[in-house]
Amino acid sequence: MKSLVIAEHRNNVLKNSTLAAITFAKSIGEYDILLLSDDVSILSGKLAKYGAGKVYTGQDEIFANYLAQPYSQAVDQIVQDKDYDMVIAPATTTGKDFMPRVAARLEAGMASDIIGTVEEDGELLFKRPIWAGNAIALTEITTDKKVVTVRVSAFDPAQETGDEADIEEFDFEDLESGAEFVEIKENKSTRPELTDADIVVSGGRGLKSKEGFDSIMEPLADSLNAAIGASRAAVDAEFCSNDLQVGQTGKIVAPKLYIAVAISGAIQHLAGMKDSKTIVAINKDDEAPIFEVADYGLVADAFTAVPELVELIKKG
Repeated sequence: MKSLVIAEHRNNVLKNSTLAAITFAKSIGEYDILLLSDDVSILSGKLAKYGAGKVYTGQDEIFANYLAQPYSQAVDQIVQDKDYDMVIAPATTTGKDFMPRVAARLEAGMASDIIGTVEEDGELLFKRPIWAGNAIALTEITTDKKVVTVRVSAFDPAQETGDEADIEEFDFEDLESGAEFVEIKENKSTRPELTDADIVVSGGRGLKSKEGFDSIMEPLADSLNAAIGASRAAVDAEFCSNDLQVGQTGKIVAPKLYIAVAISGAIQHLAGMKDSKTIVAINKDDEAPIFEVADYGLVADAFTAVPELVELIKKG
């Protein structure tokens, strides 16, 4: 089975989500990589070092900013021309947006949020979490071509192999979009991106207010060079912006260290962070569900414990 991995990048920086998708592709068999950008020279050489058979590039002003239609058109064209068996992309906001369009164009079956595969009776089945991760479904795609998105937290980032793949420009034709890119509005931050960070500190409703959230979470994040996350309850209470939400309906993270502060541990939140390598919980309720998944737990008031923790971290 030969696959095509769609590279995801932002501001000419390769995202870790792409490296997770490459790791999944390696477990399936041979794979190539597709890079779409208005300037492919910056990332094409880097992508060539990750074990692909070939890196295909598409350089066009239409790819200067992400739009689903030209992306799905481009992927459709190269998959049809090169006859790939499978198309793989990260299960990010971008991947979830354009990959269903790719599946529709290819008339292919699709499985989303894949965490692994198993083989039964010679058929490849895709493992995907359901019911907030409390059960794993085995999904079979019966079409010749298959489209999948990969849960980033389920796979380690691919490492450079030392070899370099050939880079080849693909001539895409008649790319167009019925939508117009207007602008990106984003919160500027010097902290690591939430889904790529090695350390994530998340705050919950127990921080009582936006002022309480900021006063506790920002010093903690700064002391650890961590990304800040939040529970849905904290987001709904407007303690922070919704792009910080971790959970089933937010972002899925699996950092090396996850610190949950004043988060009770609702099942929807656990679904977004339970694959973290080490989980630390700080909560004054000793019966909070978060302690059931935590590797280390501290029963304490966050407004007292976290400032003390920050001071200890600063002292080294």
